[in-house]
Amino acid sequence: MPHYFDYHAHAPIDPRVRDAMIRAFDEVDANPHSTHVHGTRAHASVEMARAQIARLLGARPSEIVLTSGATEANNLALIGVADRLEELGRMHLIVSGLEHPSVLEAAGALTKRGFEVVVVAPASDGAIGMEAIAARITAQTGLVSVGWANHEIGTIQDISGISALARAHGALMHSDLAQAAGKVPVDVGALDLASISAHKMHGPIGAGALFVARRLRAKMKPHLVGGGQESGLRSGTVSAPMAVAFGTACELASDELANEAVRVAALRDRLLAQLSSIPSIGVNGRLDRRLPGNLNLCIDGVDGEALVMSLREHLSISTGSACSAHSLEPSPVLLAIGLDKARAETAIRIGLGRFTTLQQVDEAAAFIASAVASLRSARNRS
Repeated sequence: MPHYFDYHAHAPIDPRVRDAMIRAFDEVDANPHSTHVHGTRAHASVEMARAQIARLLGARPSEIVLTSGATEANNLALIGVADRLEELGRMHLIVSGLEHPSVLEAAGALTKRGFEVVVVAPASDGAIGMEAIAARITAQTGLVSVGWANHEIGTIQDISGISALARAHGALMHSDLAQAAGKVPVDVGALDLASISAHKMHGPIGAGALFVARRLRAKMKPHLVGGGQESGLRSGTVSAPMAVAFGTACELASDELANEAVRVAALRDRLLAQLSSIPSIGVNGRLDRRLPGNLNLCIDGVDGEALVMSLREHLSISTGSACSAHSLEPSPVLLAIGLDKARAETAIRIGLGRFTTLQQVDEAAAFIASAVASLRSARNRS
């Protein structure tokens, strides 16, 4: 199998998480909303998982709404507060130009209801500047949404500062934590709403959560209706085994994040140092406030997609978000930070994580250097 370097698309499930989920299928495979013994045991396991998720985020368990992933959580966050914002006459939203499509599309859907959505462009280093937010926020702004860390270039935003500005103007603050939770310290104390995904932090695909601050919960409206589960905010039967796996992933992240981030960042820096010997290579996004396992590189004279395909027998990397992997257009994130289309098409994204080894890093550097040399040579001959 190729070495895996696409941790932003998916962080492979931790064997300890998988074992916990398998045990849960044996021990608590029941409807947690039922009142018999089997249901009560399943319910207890879900609530333990909720507490583990809350611990990672610095939240109360009662503030965690279980969802199918961050995409659903982002939709619930934005659409769920729309009625309340409309009642208050705050129909002005601010989102960053670096957001995941699930945030941008949910915000776009609200324009059909009369909301005005302002998309704030990042600086060339991938930062969302306070002054850019300040220039666009108004007395009618109801919500500001800025992701904690970007899914392509890995830049980490000043969420506490942006939140303070939003709250000073009476606006709610939402952040997509899908890429940040479990990889860097996060605390939802500065947030009203926050979305996370299990499979980005070595949990199972198909599980996620939305943090909803206690003071806001009663003002939210559900996006999915039915049986009224999750205190009426998200109908649908909760899978106890999936919740157990998600909770276990959060527990492991809470306990191991600090040491893991240092180790992964050192591997990332080692890889970058070796790749820097390739002529005309550049890093997209600032390096000083960045996810520990992220590299996004432009390599002059090399088509990013061609490089990814030429390496597929050796490395699993990408040119950008998995959500837009089948699009023929260059990355919207790279265009947002000012790259032109031609340069954006030379980009690759490399994601390192928990199971990345030193040997894999050294071999990856050699594979990439060799593939770049071959592609450049073929281009020069044509």
